[in-house]
Amino acid sequence: MTQSDSLTYDVVVIGAGPVGENVADRTRAAGLSTAIVESELVGGECSYWACMPSKALLRPVLARADARRLPGLARAVQEPLDAQAVLARRDGFTSHWKDDGQVQWVEGIGADLYRGQGRLAGPRTVEVAGPDGTRRTLTARHAVAVCTGSAAALPPLPGLAEVRPWTSREATSAKSAPGRLIVVGGGVVAVEMATAWQALGSRVTMLVRGGLLARMEPFAGELVAEGLTEAGVDIRTGVSVESVTRENGTVVAVTDTGDRLEADEILFATGRTPRTGDVGLETVGLKPGSWLPVDDSLRVEGHDWLYAVGDVNHRALLTHQGKYQARIAGAAIAARASGVPILESDPWGAHAATADHDAVPQVVFTDPEVASVGLSLAEAEQAGHRVRAVDVDIAVAGSSLYGDDYKGRARMVVDLADEIVRGVTFVGPGVGEMIHSATIAVAGQVPISRLWHAVPSYPTISEVWLRLLETYRDN
Repeated sequence: MTQSDSLTYDVVVIGAGPVGENVADRTRAAGLSTAIVESELVGGECSYWACMPSKALLRPVLARADARRLPGLARAVQEPLDAQAVLARRDGFTSHWKDDGQVQWVEGIGADLYRGQGRLAGPRTVEVAGPDGTRRTLTARHAVAVCTGSAAALPPLPGLAEVRPWTSREATSAKSAPGRLIVVGGGVVAVEMATAWQALGSRVTMLVRGGLLARMEPFAGELVAEGLTEAGVDIRTGVSVESVTRENGTVVAVTDTGDRLEADEILFATGRTPRTGDVGLETVGLKPGSWLPVDDSLRVEGHDWLYAVGDVNHRALLTHQGKYQARIAGAAIAARASGVPILESDPWGAHAATADHDAVPQVVFTDPEVASVGLSLAEAEQAGHRVRAVDVDIAVAGSSLYGDDYKGRARMVVDLADEIVRGVTFVGPGVGEMIHSATIAVAGQVPISRLWHAVPSYPTISEVWLRLLETYRDN
């Protein structure tokens, strides 16, 4: 083992996923010297095991579903998907799990990349254990940003490790479709992977303790469950897995209802846990393995030099929100480094991640799609807002042209005191591309009276906005 000299930078970023990359980009743009440390692939979870591969798997599935709703195409798309072609396209979007292009990008912004496990070793100090046995000490003049993301959480079932279960990583990177797949969970990963692998040839059984998409409006999970069932997925709700074994290569899962299910693989999509167990939090008085509470500038409470950006702070576990936070954190670090006051009279709000509180958009790529932003009705009521839910079926000229027998619903949650939109949920084919209009309405706190004058184009699905506003006005 060799020991190199200590190196000093203005900023040290631990984690080179999309979040860490964006922090580094902003601090370098501000003229701050920046080191970025990565223990796996530069580009992180989203590029190789989450957003990109999962959506590459799902896009052909949803395109075929749309085509089957159109006379003139329906008969032409009845054959099974070419699974190997879909997987090959997926591999292209992950750059075949090689990060050369991402490394070039990091070098292009002028940041220094260190491969290895980065750990805090006290205030403003990061030790890097390289894969070749070298150890380096990086000292930050101004800030250290922990951007290590989250990992799949597995339940404490005895012997689960020996079963070698799938997590989201295996589900998005598998080389072939298992003949039989059990999916445990009912959240976004569970419903998306059930959608993908059922269409690619697996017989999928879902074991769900509650309902599907339980954190969203109830009708979202109901419509997604209908779509999955029509596609052939066996959904069993109100059940928990009590034991899992692998016998001669076959997975055997036993539920609390006494059912015994056999499969080739089992996917646990049962939540996320912060990747902070081995980043040296104990050296600065924090608990290893914990989420890191932050203020709106993403600075860790009680530490004026430490930032936690992305999943690790548990504010909004979504790549686009992490990248948004990264832009805020980078600007805040740069401002504090230059002595500029922040969080005061800034019309752009460049130093405060306010969208994390009440304007978080999300799309679930199932058939039908789910797109939501802001608060659900239940969340708005729990927050003490006086609200009203406005519900309509998505039945406009644009939806009927999109596909025969189009089925969809929309909900707008209106604050009756301020007459602004607190939340919107769309469910239906193709609604993912509509959610940014709702995000603008929620984030901008646009008065309902002004939204009335935002005219939707005809004939598009976005005409549902007119139906929502008419229903609110007339009732």
